[in-house]
Parts: sequence; structure tokens; C-alpha cells
Amino acid sequence: MELGIEVEGTRLAATLDLPAGQVRGAVVILHGAQAGHRSYFCYTHLAQILPDAGIAVLRYERRPRIGGHDVPLAGQADDAAAAIAVLRRYVGAVPIGLWGWSQGAWVAPLTAVRNPGLVAFLILVSCSGVSPAAQMRYGTAEQLRQHGFTDADLVDLDHLRGTVEEYLRGHTGRASAQQAVDRAAARPWFRLAWLPRELPTEIGTWTDMDFVPEPVFARANCPVLLFYGATDAWVPVDASIAAWRRAAITGALDLTICRLDGCDHLPSFDEREDIANISSQYSTTLVTWLESQLSTGAADRRGPEKTPRQVERQGSRSIRRLSS
Repeated sequence: MELGIEVEGTRLAATLDLPAGQVRGAVVILHGAQAGHRSYFCYTHLAQILPDAGIAVLRYERRPRIGGHDVPLAGQADDAAAAIAVLRRYVGAVPIGLWGWSQGAWVAPLTAVRNPGLVAFLILVSCSGVSPAAQMRYGTAEQLRQHGFTDADLVDLDHLRGTVEEYLRGHTGRASAQQAVDRAAARPWFRLAWLPRELPTEIGTWTDMDFVPEPVFARANCPVLLFYGATDAWVPVDASIAAWRRAAITGALDLTICRLDGCDHLPSFDEREDIANISSQYSTTLVTWLESQLSTGAADRRGPEKTPRQVERQGSRSIRRLSS
């Protein structure tokens, strides 16, 4: 079913896939930064497998960038809330959750926090527990390591990104930051630094660079399923899991963590962007977890304790680990 989501004078085209029979629950898909189209393979895969389990799937086009700048996380959260409102008209009073990948995995808990009671559960793939600036430092350093660059190159990269970050925060002038970029542009690793060759003329263009996700995690207050690729080279997995575990102690989270064997930043083998290479571990765990959430009723969707192989207890909250 083709739909539209109206947000601030813009209509975002959307596709709704409904089960053939009874609707037991629904999921709204939130985008990665470089995958804003509803036809992206990860999103299409969900539309193929979830309706058979009685779960509706809503996919929509990400809001267009303005002037080449990314859409702020708060704006994306507003779009997600609007998408839920549209979806509710077609699925009734069933639980609606959010599925988010990469940047979308920040937007999903932020949406839940900004709209208490709106989001029944969260499914997050490659969710960073550190700020966007820290995550990009980690990810670009890993790219250099994987391409065989030296420790000295890593030091230079870290200094360069730090210099650019300080300019974007308004702490240094553009001229000195641009000079640093100009010097680095001749280095063979510069293409892996993920920095523009010409810096923006105005500061503040990276709106969310210092967004701190952990306090948001702690306030999400709903069941959460986390997926991390065992070899993710863009997200500091251990630090991110630690942030979620601290949030589970502080907040009211029911947390399930699954590390995907053979996967990196995508839930597919060898980072291949096609459905045929999506991990069966990911698909099976996703559907099983959703079944457990939807089978327990609206008052308590925490799921049976016997489903995962291992349960960790921290305080009064449960943290499930499906693989380590």
C-alpha cells in the first residue's frame, strides 16, 4: 500500500506492507545516514519476512537534506512519530515499534523518549553508544587500520578530525582548519577520513556531532533488541554495549543483545547489500524476539525468560545476551 507522511510541508512517500491475516504488531523503519530510500535491501527484507508473522511494516523516504547538511536527529524523530501516527490508522491498537539501523538506531530511542508511550519496543542494528563525533573518529581509524596504514597515520588522522571538529564547534577559525585539511588532502589515507575537501563557511553545520546517546537510552523505557556485527568497523561495539548496560541499570529497559557472527556494520555477510546475504541468525533472532514480545499482551511485553540461552541480571533489570 502506497502512502504519504506529511512533515513540515513535505510529503514523504511511504510503503505499508500488511499481513494477509490479523495484524499483531507493527514496525516503522528508520534509516541509516547513507540509506535514505525505502527500497534499501535491509528495509525490503523486513517487509518480506515480518508480515508472515502478523507484523505490519512501514517504510518511508527519508526527509531530503537541505544544502547538503544532514537532517538533525530531532527532526528525524519528529518524522518517525508522524509515521507512527499514519501507521496507527491502518493497524489499530496493536503495539508499534521502531527498527533503526546505524544513524536510525539513535533516532529510534530519541523518538521513544520525546513521545512517551508512543513506542512499544525498539529493534536497533549497529547502534553506537558514543557521540557521532567519537563514532566517526573510531570508524575512520578502523578504516585506516584495515587498509594497512601506520600508527603515525592514525595519529595524524585523529589530529585532523579533532581540528575540524573544533572548527565546527566554533572553537577555532576556519582558516587554520582548512589549512589542516589542505595538508592532509595529499595523504593517501585522506579519502578514508570522511571529511569534505572544502569546509563549510559556517559553523554548526554538524548539528548533532556531540549528541550523547546514553542518557537517551536510559529513558527509553521499553523492550530493546540490539544487534551488533561481530566485526563492526564503524561502531565501538564493546563501548556501545557497556553504555546500554549502564542505561539498563538506570532506566526501565528490558535489554536483549545479539552479536552477529560473520557480519560487520550491516546484518549481512561481507557487507553485501543484497537480501540473499542477510544473516539467518539475524532473521531468526528478530522474528523469535518479536514473537515473544507480541505473545505476552499489552500490559507486559517483556517476553519469556527461557527464550535466550543466557540471561544476565543487573539490579532489577534483565539483560539477555543471545551470543557473545
